[in-house]
Amino acid sequence: MAVKTENLNLTGKRVLVMGLGLHDGGLGVTKFLVAQGADVTVTDLRSHDVLAPSLQALNGLPVRLVLGEHRDEDFREAEIVIKNPAVRRDSRYLQIAREAGASIEMEFTLFFKLCPSPFVFGITGTRGKTTTTLMLGAMLKAWRPDTVIAGNLRSSALTKLPEIGPDTPIVLELSSWQLEGLGEQRISPAYAAVTNLSPDHMDRYRDLDDYAAAKQNICRWQRPGDIVVLNVNDPIVSGFSGVAGGSVGWFGDTVLPPGEFGTYLSEDDEIVWQDATGYEETIGPASLLKLRGRHNLLNALAATALARVAGVPNEIIANTLANFQGVADRLELVRELAGVRYYNDTTSTSPAGTVVALQAFEGEALVTGQPKIILIAGGADKQLDFAPMAQAIANPALGVKSVILLKGSATPRLTEAIQPLGFNRLSEPYSDFAAAIKAAHEVATTGDIVLLSPGAASFGMFTHEFDRGQQFREIVGKLC
Repeated sequence: MAVKTENLNLTGKRVLVMGLGLHDGGLGVTKFLVAQGADVTVTDLRSHDVLAPSLQALNGLPVRLVLGEHRDEDFREAEIVIKNPAVRRDSRYLQIAREAGASIEMEFTLFFKLCPSPFVFGITGTRGKTTTTLMLGAMLKAWRPDTVIAGNLRSSALTKLPEIGPDTPIVLELSSWQLEGLGEQRISPAYAAVTNLSPDHMDRYRDLDDYAAAKQNICRWQRPGDIVVLNVNDPIVSGFSGVAGGSVGWFGDTVLPPGEFGTYLSEDDEIVWQDATGYEETIGPASLLKLRGRHNLLNALAATALARVAGVPNEIIANTLANFQGVADRLELVRELAGVRYYNDTTSTSPAGTVVALQAFEGEALVTGQPKIILIAGGADKQLDFAPMAQAIANPALGVKSVILLKGSATPRLTEAIQPLGFNRLSEPYSDFAAAIKAAHEVATTGDIVLLSPGAASFGMFTHEFDRGQQFREIVGKLC
């Protein structure tokens, strides 16, 4: 089914898709372009063998493939270039295309231009954006079953367009890279939330300010009447209020002053909604939420704030929080074997993520008084500071018993950060993931926790972090 494209006629256009990738984004946008009658070429630096799963899904479609390389002439001849979010904004190939007069788009710039509904909710942040997106999506879907959930969730938003009517609620997870593309075209969702911000992708951004500027695009181009809710406990995120184009609401564990609206956690651990007049309503106790960690409580407060802005009744919000089971690859309990629990937190690809994961188990370590976490960590470097992660590992209150290291460019830097702190229970780096998990299994005793929370990217040993998580599930499932 072709989608109406009054604002963007793609029929017969020479369109170059830069980066097919292994998730559904590149595949979805390619299929969408073909359905709209575009003349499509796909170029990707990866080989045919690596891209085989995606290429199989394109069988029979009239698509030209240029694999294992990018060619200058393809960028000179294109009228439109659709860049994968992982493509750097300063790519010389994009510069060639711009100089030749091509327009540079991303999947989400197309989506926003073609989407018939203004009720778009965008979620971003360094951590927690997937959980918050799915939590908000569940709240809206219980209220409005036609709600569409898409975004940076290994799925294509463009393929959802046929499901969207003029008042359909849409919830999108948006990465900093996707927000770069939206910012270039001065696009922000009408409703937005920013969960938190800490250093990440420093191999791509000049510094933390540069990274934050990319995230600010989620609210920078909002219009009067639009709304963003910000984490009042995060000093960087709360500063986004200065660039927001619409109204600013808040969420956090701090009581909101009169005149501000949003959600907060009361002294009695109740989730409270406050409107701009100061009127308050209690949603329910924080204990409704079954997910571990303060970070997940903050995610719940963010989702609740946007749900209330949308008009979702309190009872639906409370019921959703009580029944939300969490998200795969994020502190996911994979198995309990002989009294040992195995958690998959593969999406903690930064030191800050691993610190939050360790803090989620802090109460258990304090109760037993004995270290009980066998942490599997390390991987590919993103030029991040490992000092906070090293301090968390060495902190007795967080209960790390030993660290099983994975081989990668970040691992020596992690080791160098840990050793001066007197923590010496580190393995040699493993290049065999199954052997690393087996080593953790052999160290663990009844009551212990084996936690995969790498604090680093997955490149080298794995296709991506989700491949790392899937392998963990499979290997742990075979332990005996």
